[in-house]
Amino acid sequence: MVATAVLLQQANASQSGTETASGSAAKRISAASATKLVEPLASQLGDAYGGAFYDEKKQQLVVNVVDSDNAVNAQVNRAGAVARSVDNSAGELGAAAKTLASRATVAGTAWATDPKTNQIVVTADRTVTGERWDKLEATVTSLGAGMARIQKSAGEFKPFAAGGDAIFGGGARCSLGFNVTTEDGSPGFLTAGHCGVAAENWSAEQNGTPIATVKAATFPGDGDFALVTYDDPAADAPSAVNTGDGQTTEITQAADAAVGLEVSRMGSTTGLQDGVVTGLNATVNYAEGTVTGLIQTDVCAEPGDSGGSLFTTDGSAIGLTSGGSGDCTAGGETFFQPVTTALAAVGAEIGADGN
Repeated sequence: MVATAVLLQQANASQSGTETASGSAAKRISAASATKLVEPLASQLGDAYGGAFYDEKKQQLVVNVVDSDNAVNAQVNRAGAVARSVDNSAGELGAAAKTLASRATVAGTAWATDPKTNQIVVTADRTVTGERWDKLEATVTSLGAGMARIQKSAGEFKPFAAGGDAIFGGGARCSLGFNVTTEDGSPGFLTAGHCGVAAENWSAEQNGTPIATVKAATFPGDGDFALVTYDDPAADAPSAVNTGDGQTTEITQAADAAVGLEVSRMGSTTGLQDGVVTGLNATVNYAEGTVTGLIQTDVCAEPGDSGGSLFTTDGSAIGLTSGGSGDCTAGGETFFQPVTTALAAVGAEIGADGN
């Protein structure tokens, strides 16, 4: 079985803050290289770090800095990034997210960090009305000016299971995410956790003979991912995404997401779709329960796309489709399980060298 996905779309979102270095002072780097710079810079800057995002148009990593000075800006520049002065540190934004979790965890809401605006973006779907809306609004206001903002979604947050390549189990249809190699060297694949808890055995055809068995699944809670192993230890499980029309994209590695990163998604319902990462460390309050640590994007998805692959055209596996609102006609918000954390949790490897 081969996973599925496609090309990327350019994002030019408005920016809040002041860049303290000219574009010519920073390196032009790839999105994959930019994501690798974020963690060490965040550690070096400590309390002054306010998040980071990738500017696809300029091919630069922009790093938010609180109370920046020439020394800090020079440190960011030496790393190959652009320093930008902002008001809110990553620690303050994290504390705001914890307040939301303790005071405003109601079904139909979600929040994620948006480093481009240096805020927590809180989204309420169409079911959040009356007292629930008042509670959410009051909590956001209590965080203080400039810390968070609310937006409404016309859709309803829900996992995208309808009952890459279609997989079927227990009357449900989901999508295969990425083939992997398990700790004992056996072939398997990742998909959404809410698919993994829906059925234990999965097949490649509706009402077909099972070919794979769920070994681990998380949903709701700290993620939405499942490891499914092929029943045949000699099963062909290439590290590639089927992008349609006989084309594939080889997956060579797993990589972290960055806001501004252009991504593609493949799913068994809507096929190949593209878009941009818009938020990180997202919390989504589904009716089934709260899921944390997700990636937020503007890539559309529909029921049956759950578990499908989110990747880049250079062959990096980024995420697994979880859920969201809207569809591929009206648009909406869509959330993904980071592949890197899923792999770490189940002890599997991805990429050409892992097969």
